[in-house]
Amino acid sequence: MPIQKLKAFLDGSGIKYVSIQHSAAYTAQEVAALAHIPGAEMAKTVMVKIDGKMAMAVVPASHQIEFDRLREAAGAKTAELANEDEFKDLFPSCDVGAMPPFGNLYDMDVYCSTALSEDVEIAFNAGSHSELIRLAFADYEQLVQPEVARFSRRVP
Repeated sequence: MPIQKLKAFLDGSGIKYVSIQHSAAYTAQEVAALAHIPGAEMAKTVMVKIDGKMAMAVVPASHQIEFDRLREAAGAKTAELANEDEFKDLFPSCDVGAMPPFGNLYDMDVYCSTALSEDVEIAFNAGSHSELIRLAFADYEQLVQPEVARFSRRVP
């Protein structure tokens, strides 16, 4: 989804947000540092397979997924990390690894870590490695309606 489509979706929904341009960065932690955003507020989109079906797991940049907990939260038999080759074609207008956490726009389930729900605002890649969007978590939750669960832990 080009950034214009994401912005049009947000504008059409009456959502207030800030778009932040930054130099190219490829990890969520790097993006957070460049944009002066705490790692706990930078949401990274991790592509996973839940019972073989592609889904998004959204966690703070400073966290990693606990797959047993994700599987339990999803009520599934399996939960595993997706391989880049399995999902890169699902997001043809996005840089690989910079997909915004809007699985609802791609007809896929979204699981969001409770750690993000504790923040007033979150920020996330907007489809490229040089722009992000920052908005209220409550607005994100209203638009995406993710399954919010405790399935991530802070990386020491």
